[in-house]
Amino acid sequence: MLFRSLVADTKPALRARLRAELKAFSTEARVAASNELCARVKSSAAWQSARALLLFFPVPSEPDIASLLADALAADKLLALPRFNAATQAYEAVRVLDLARELAEGPFKVREPVAECPVVPMNRLDLALVPGLGFDARGGRLGRGMGHYDRLLAGFAGLKIGVAFDGQIVPEIPREPHDIALDAVVTPTRWIEAKRD
Repeated sequence: MLFRSLVADTKPALRARLRAELKAFSTEARVAASNELCARVKSSAAWQSARALLLFFPVPSEPDIASLLADALAADKLLALPRFNAATQAYEAVRVLDLARELAEGPFKVREPVAECPVVPMNRLDLALVPGLGFDARGGRLGRGMGHYDRLLAGFAGLKIGVAFDGQIVPEIPREPHDIALDAVVTPTRWIEAKRD
């Protein structure tokens, strides 16, 4: 229990520090870094071989991967985005075919698929790009504290790749038993394969 208490104490402090650093990132730097990150993803073997993707619609503090959504559809890949299910209080993967018509603001102020879009079983997907506040080289991810992505990815067997600006990579993310480890993290300047203990 002591370890769990220490982890619980450190995660909020790390979230606060990373949020402050992201807030200080200029719009111009954010745009340039997002473009570099998207180019790195598109040139990767993981992206090119994937046929069914779970991506996300970025909020302003996250790398802007919106162009990857359009690229996935143009390449005839199955594109799914997370949608919050009020009945289960959890996110589910939902297929999108038309980005202009099938996205609306969800309960957490994030654009997500509308009700008419069909749910996709997680076992049909082979790659997920995952947002977060912080990441480490061991596949650790620090989310926003609600555990939504950990629950969404719990049964996912495909590649899980964190998406981050370079300043979001930290020496170590405190990890709890329910935290889902990632297979890699991509930034504007590098692709980090997770080192397992």
